Amino acid sequence: MQHDAFIGQVQARAHLPSRGAAEGATRATLETLGERIPEQLADHVAAQLPSEIGVSLRRTEVLSGAGTGERFDLNEFIQRVATRSGMDEPGAAYSCRVVLEVMREATQGGVMNKIRDALPEQLRELVDAGSSGEMRTT
Repeated sequence: MQHDAFIGQVQARAHLPSRGAAEGATRATLETLGERIPEQLADHVAAQLPSEIGVSLRRTEVLSGAGTGERFDLNEFIQRVATRSGMDEPGAAYSCRVVLEVMREATQGGVMNKIRDALPEQLRELVDAGSSGEMRTT
């Protein structure tokens, strides 16, 4: 999937007002995901995405100084995406699910299942729910 198609899908499915908002939601989600999953997995996933999008998975060490594999729960994940994207938390939660849904369509070889398996159960909801599913937040 090309960059424009990926961002267009995120914008349409998440009902975002602009391409810029879709790019921001995508970047925020992937930067946060990159903080949570192992570095090798982030690199593997990034290699299957358009370079302009995949770079967000690899930027976490530079941005946060913490690297990858941090431990945080669903609420923290959503808060980080909300802060990075400038959205409220319900909007951030929904956009995360959309971004991950589009990622599933843009990648091959079961890479999203590997991401899912690398996450604790609570965070797996982000990968499993999709844009039409429900997700619990606590």
